[in-house]
Amino acid sequence: MGDLDNLRLQCLSCRKCEPGTTRTNLVFGVGNPNARVMFIGEAPGEQEDLRGEPFVGRSGKLMDSMIAEVGLYRDKNIYIANMIKCRPPNNRDPLPSEQEACINWLRAQFKIIKPKIIVCVGRIAAARIMKPDIKITKEHGVFMEKKGVLMMATLHPAALLRNINQKPLAEEDFRILKQKIMEVCPETYNI
Repeated sequence: MGDLDNLRLQCLSCRKCEPGTTRTNLVFGVGNPNARVMFIGEAPGEQEDLRGEPFVGRSGKLMDSMIAEVGLYRDKNIYIANMIKCRPPNNRDPLPSEQEACINWLRAQFKIIKPKIIVCVGRIAAARIMKPDIKITKEHGVFMEKKGVLMMATLHPAALLRNINQKPLAEEDFRILKQKIMEVCPETYNI
């Protein structure tokens, strides 16, 4: 059994926050454990909670189509996870205390996967992982380096579904991401 499988089994028993006690399914993460690119969202929604997989609802379908446009696939060459592994009640934003209770699971995933590039999906993930005062509408698609890892924020696909006029901005983020992958870890496209 792989390190991620063992970590997932440990995470299954976690009940450190309210979402951990009310979840239907743990939403640990999916993808290639050898991926050089890791996508991180904020928290599971209703569909993710029902299926136990991140980004599977309407916004997940949109994200899958946008990443496929740049040659990325959840079952092939990337890894997708959330900051917190259980759905907050009524799909509310995860509370700071819930983020704190769950962040070590994400850190452990990161240590196992060792990505070279992290894409923070949405403002909440970007604020926690990249910088607390990020202005996602102005700073999406911009790379920064933190502890030797390149990080970029992009608009959340759920926000794009609410405001389709922003979709070209996110599509440009993914073109920028592809260029960075080609510079930093072109082997991503050979996995």
